Amino acid sequence: MSMTTRTDDAPVPEPHAADSHELIRVHGARENNLRNVTVEIPKRRLTVFTGVSGSGKSSLVFDTIAAESQRLINETYSAFVQGFMPTLARPDVDVLDGLTTAIIVDQQRMGADPRSTVGTATDANAMLRILFSRLGTPHIGSPKAFSFNVASISGAGAVTVERGGKQVKERREFSITGGMCPRCEGRGTVTDIDLTQLYDADKSLNEGALTIPGYKPGGWNHRLYTESGLYDPDKPVRTFSKQQLDDFLYREPTRMKIAGINMTYEGLVPRIQKSMLAKDREAMQPHIREFVDRAVTFTTCPDCAGTRLSEAARSSKIKGISIADACAMQISDLAAWVRELDEPSVAPLLASLRETLDSFVEIGLGYLSLDRPAGTLSGGEAQRTKMIRHLGSSLTDVTYVFDEPTAGLHPHDIRRMNDLLLRLRDKGNTVLVVEHKPEVIAIADHVVDLGPGAGTAGGTVCFEGTVAGLRAARTLTGRHLDDRAALKDRLREPSGALEIRGATTHNLKGVDVDIPLGVLTVVTGVAGSGKSSLVHGSVPAGAGVVFVDQAPIRGSRRSNPATYTGLLEPVRKAFAKANGVKPALFSANSEGACPACNGAGVVYTDLAIMAGVATTCEECEGRRFDASVLEYRLGGRDISEVLAMTVEQAEEFFGSGAGRTPAAHRILRNLADVGLGYLTLGQPLTTLSGGERQRLKLATHMTDKGGIYVLDEPTTGLHLADVEQLLGLLDRLVDAGKSVIVIEHHQAVMAHADWIIDLGPGAGHDGGRIVFEGTPAELVAARSTITGQHLAEYVGR
Repeated sequence: MSMTTRTDDAPVPEPHAADSHELIRVHGARENNLRNVTVEIPKRRLTVFTGVSGSGKSSLVFDTIAAESQRLINETYSAFVQGFMPTLARPDVDVLDGLTTAIIVDQQRMGADPRSTVGTATDANAMLRILFSRLGTPHIGSPKAFSFNVASISGAGAVTVERGGKQVKERREFSITGGMCPRCEGRGTVTDIDLTQLYDADKSLNEGALTIPGYKPGGWNHRLYTESGLYDPDKPVRTFSKQQLDDFLYREPTRMKIAGINMTYEGLVPRIQKSMLAKDREAMQPHIREFVDRAVTFTTCPDCAGTRLSEAARSSKIKGISIADACAMQISDLAAWVRELDEPSVAPLLASLRETLDSFVEIGLGYLSLDRPAGTLSGGEAQRTKMIRHLGSSLTDVTYVFDEPTAGLHPHDIRRMNDLLLRLRDKGNTVLVVEHKPEVIAIADHVVDLGPGAGTAGGTVCFEGTVAGLRAARTLTGRHLDDRAALKDRLREPSGALEIRGATTHNLKGVDVDIPLGVLTVVTGVAGSGKSSLVHGSVPAGAGVVFVDQAPIRGSRRSNPATYTGLLEPVRKAFAKANGVKPALFSANSEGACPACNGAGVVYTDLAIMAGVATTCEECEGRRFDASVLEYRLGGRDISEVLAMTVEQAEEFFGSGAGRTPAAHRILRNLADVGLGYLTLGQPLTTLSGGERQRLKLATHMTDKGGIYVLDEPTTGLHLADVEQLLGLLDRLVDAGKSVIVIEHHQAVMAHADWIIDLGPGAGHDGGRIVFEGTPAELVAARSTITGQHLAEYVGR
């Protein structure tokens, strides 16, 4: 080994070649709106990526760095194995060097499968099942006997075995003891279908008795019943015999010839259960969802009382606690119960279970229970639940990628989240965080600020360096990093009150509260204190109330802001009127679609075990429309050029001149008001961030006739500079005569409120009470709650 010499002549070894890879180098990144971005990110440090919404943060971190890391890992598997894995295309980047294994902890909601719970998603349930199979009395079987996803089955029969060169028949029996409740099949709820919503008993089938969406006369769903021959389709359903009614409603699947075709006939009720009720409600089309809500009631299973478990599984107990009781406990209480167990035979298992449950408490989710359905978790809760499995990991030199980990967190909880991020870093990992909150930016070792604007106005690196350097750089983020909203001097007077009495939803403890109307009211409190339970569970849904929550927007890559907001409808009509043709020509999902790519704009080539390739359609050059359609113009622009406009450009185009279309202009003005002026009208919904999707929903409701607007954390995904614009939007809604109720943690929104309702004092069963009602100034002066203390610190009082 060669040596270098210090001034004191003591030889020092040269750095090892392996120590030269201390950076993740990105050169020439062009994913989405990135414009040849080049950055160097230090390894084993905490790097925060910030910038306005749509500036390219996710494109750089998730779509470039993390995506390429995952793709390279997938390529280490055999071609056979890769055939069963999702295919990932290489990001559009010149050089990516120094990558390590990336673990993505995003805000994608967890699957809404009714069998998925917090316990099953974190392996806590698996450990509990083993614990009860070892220590539970009476002993009922293996861990499967405590699983609500395993049914009890048994069977017997003859098997043929080779023995001594002869075939011998033997009788064999087998049985599996599962923990699934046989009544509800481990779902915890049973469905009861209102038959009056399926058909009109006074009509015959040929007269249109069926009232189910998709069962119109003449369609195959309808002909299956009218031409089955099991009953007379011209007789009113009310006159069917008992056998005919049973065949009509409940008959098991039977192969028969219907209309000359071999088909499977099935009773109406099981057919609907399979085709509609087996789907996630949120994934249903709106008219199907409306029918299901009207025709089906979900009630707690009477046999298992909603625990999903069989009677045998519930009978086995440890110190008087069954596995159903354990899963129903608040996790912080369950952790305390597990700590009391002292059994040397399962000591390693108890240690692992204690560590997992303590991680829940540490990460601020101690108020959950293990039987909580995974699909009911918010985006922030889902992200923190995914973090559980990584906190105790022994892996080092891993790249952890977080997408706004503080979403849905009270300022009190943000400090704990910061500690966890630093702990992951200090174990020798690279931590990349996409974040807007100044509290998280402040702890960064390295900051990458993208911008300067959003969409086509973004995609460049405005600053790269330390937090102190960011403040001095005077970029948009640097200028707003120390912004603090002041308490208002003049407060609005309420015009009335929405009375809530004896609210007991979830953890609420008989709450009585008057929510003032005609003003801006903020409902706050630590995560899990009961804010959403109070507002969503007690504010009556119906006429006059507009809920804008964080439920994800359902849509394919063919859906875009123009189709989602209804903007495309007046635009198509304007094009049709100007050119004297049908409106359907101006839809890429209808008659106007390019025949080569069917209106997708790209052609997908499946390369089997290799990554598929998406290439721009050569026929329409990515414009999605047939060439003949692009000859029709409005105000000198064809339909593809209009869809390529940003909201701001389109607002100007449809506001005056030859393109003037008042109906379209109103929708575009609402999109601009909620801070989405940078979006292009044809941008696929699948590329929008969580905050952008919620604001898109808010824009669609801006013209609703509702008098009360309920917003659930509208600052999610908002840059510091955009929060001020949101406050202006909330003021405009209130000044227009609306009552605005906001569930929020952001101190700027609290300071701007006319009235604050603070819930707590803790989470779960430690919350559910009103700990403060009054003005922001009174909350700051009292400092009687955690929220009051943080708000006082924020406004500098």
